[in-house]
Amino acid sequence: MADGYALLDTPAPQAVTPAPLSHRDEQARLLALEAQYCSHGDTVHYTQFPKIFSGCEGSFMFDDEGNRFLDLQMWYSAVNFGYANPRLNNALKRQIDTLPQVASQYLHREKIELAALIARDAEAKFGEKGRVHFNVGGAQAVEDSLKLVRNASNGKSLMFAFEGGYHGRTLGASAITSSYRYRRRFGHFGERAHFIPFPYHFRGAKGMSKEEYGEHCVQQFARLFESEYNGVWDPKTGQAEYAAFYVEPLQGTGGYVIPPKNFFIGLKKVLDDHGILMVVDEIQMGFYRTGKLWSIEHFGVTPDVIVFGKAVTNGLNPLSGVWAKEKLINPTIFPPGSTHSTFNANPLGTAVALEAMKMMAEDDYETMVMEKGAYFLRGLEELKRRHKIVGDVDGLGMALRIEICEPHDSYTPSKRLVDLMCDEGMKADLETDGKRYGLVLDIGGYHKNVITLAPALTMSHAEIDLAIKLLDQLFTRVANA
Repeated sequence: MADGYALLDTPAPQAVTPAPLSHRDEQARLLALEAQYCSHGDTVHYTQFPKIFSGCEGSFMFDDEGNRFLDLQMWYSAVNFGYANPRLNNALKRQIDTLPQVASQYLHREKIELAALIARDAEAKFGEKGRVHFNVGGAQAVEDSLKLVRNASNGKSLMFAFEGGYHGRTLGASAITSSYRYRRRFGHFGERAHFIPFPYHFRGAKGMSKEEYGEHCVQQFARLFESEYNGVWDPKTGQAEYAAFYVEPLQGTGGYVIPPKNFFIGLKKVLDDHGILMVVDEIQMGFYRTGKLWSIEHFGVTPDVIVFGKAVTNGLNPLSGVWAKEKLINPTIFPPGSTHSTFNANPLGTAVALEAMKMMAEDDYETMVMEKGAYFLRGLEELKRRHKIVGDVDGLGMALRIEICEPHDSYTPSKRLVDLMCDEGMKADLETDGKRYGLVLDIGGYHKNVITLAPALTMSHAEIDLAIKLLDQLFTRVANA
C-alpha cells in the first residue's frame, strides 16, 4: 500500500505536445486521409493539385497559407451573391436562434411566404397561376418534376432532352442527362431520353447565322412529328409518345452554350402543337445569373414547369424546388404524399431563400448584371483577339464562356490546355500589381475544353479587371508551355 501511495504522489509525466505541422505538411496529411477514407464517388478533382480551402469572402477563396484565389465559378453558380454575404448570413443566424428545425409535415412562415413570392412572380411574368414544391437539391427537384409530368401524362416515361444537357446524377435525372458515363455503371431508371441537338452555333453547320441555325434546329426537331413513321407521334389519335422536353435555357455543364433568341419560341410551338410539356431547368442559371430571375425570360416563352436550386440560398443551406402550372400540381392531381423528403422546405433554407428573394427585389439586379456581364465580355473578346488558343467567347449576363482550342486553327478542342490552366490556377503564383493570386476555374463543354465563368454577381469592376489580367497571364503561360 505504501508503494501504491508513493506512486500516487509521484508527478505524472507531462504529455509532450507535438510541434504544429507546417501548412504544406498539414495539407499532405489531410489529402492522405482523403485518399484512404473518403469515397471518390462524390467528387471530381479537376486538378492534380487539389486544394484544401479554409476561408472565403466576396469573390475570393483562401487557403491556410494566406493565398488569395479569385473564384470565377462560385461553387457552380450556387453563390451568386458572394461568399459570406452579410445579409444572407445574418438571416441564417436569426433563423438558428428562432426556429432552426421543424418536421416537414408542419408549417412555418418562411416556407409559405417563399412559395408565395415565387408563385406570384411567375404568375405576373407568365400569366399562369402555379404552386411551388420544395426539396433539398437540384437533382431531387428534377426527380419531383419527373413525377409531376409522368402523373400529368398518364404515366408516360419518355422525355426529350438536349445533347450536352445536364440535369443531375440521381437515377431518374441521369436518364435525361446526356452523358452516358453517369449511367454506364448503374443502368437506367425507366427509359433513356431522346437527345436532340442544341443550337451550338460555334460547332454547328457552317454558312448559317446564329438565328438561321436556331431555326434549322427547330425544323429538324419538328420533322419527328411529320408522320407516324418518324416514331414519336400518332396523328390518328393526336398523341405523342413523349411527356416532356427538359431544357436548360443556357447549357450549364455543356459549356454555357447560349442559343439564338428565336430558338425557344419555335421549339415551344412544336411542343404545344403536340401536347408535350416544357420543363425548364434553372438550377444553374436562375436567380439573376443571366440578368433575369429565370433565364428562360430572355427567350419569350412560358414554361410549364420550372426547376430551381443552388443560388436560391446562396449555397448556405440545401434547398431546391419546382414551380408548376396549377393544372399540373393542384392537390386534386398531385395529392399530399406524392413525393417527400425529411428536409424539404427546411426552415434554415427557406429563411435564407426568402431573404435572398427580398434582396433581389430591392435592387436592380437586371440592369447591374447585364452591365457587368457586357463589361466582362468585352474583356474576354479582347483576350480572344490576343490569344490564338481562345476559339470562342460568349456571354449572357454573368454567365460567360471561353472555348479553348489548339492554336494552329483556334477551333480544334484542347482539353489538354484547359487541364493545364486549372493546374496552374491552383498554384497561386499569378502576379499583378505586386500581388499574387490563384484562379478557381470550372471546366465544361462537349469536349471538356470550355472555361465556364459564373462569377459573383456582386463582383466589382475592379475585380473583373483583375480577372481579365489573370486570365491573360494564364493564357500566355499555358500557350508557351
